[in-house]
Amino acid sequence: MASPAFEDIAETFEFLEDWEDRYRHVIEMGKAMPGLEEALRSPAIKVDGCASQVWLLPQIEGSGAGARFDFRGESDAMIVRGLIAILHALYSGLTVAEVLKVDAAAELKRLGLDEHLSAQRSNGVRAMVARIRKHAAEAAG
Repeated sequence: MASPAFEDIAETFEFLEDWEDRYRHVIEMGKAMPGLEEALRSPAIKVDGCASQVWLLPQIEGSGAGARFDFRGESDAMIVRGLIAILHALYSGLTVAEVLKVDAAAELKRLGLDEHLSAQRSNGVRAMVARIRKHAAEAAG
């Protein structure tokens, strides 16, 4: 189960056969994503396990399993900002119950990211997904 925004990314990645073009696209997505104000970049929302600095700020509307999930994110590395943008496309607008059903590893594998990210970056993506799932689980009750 992926959002229409994520499906758009998957289609674009199919069109961009060269990995360098895909990499540039990920960076462009990161540049286009609204940043997180410096004042919000607190230790409480910092994601551990990432080689770069990463902050994810959950924004949940409603309560229980039907609450709508969204988040804002920031990183000091452009490629990681792009990865945050991809995760945002994957999860944004889903209910917290739906977030918990998403197989992020399988969805991201469709983009070929598993083959082209360094081990540190892959660990960082897993840490971001774990944080997103934690917030969704807490909101779902």
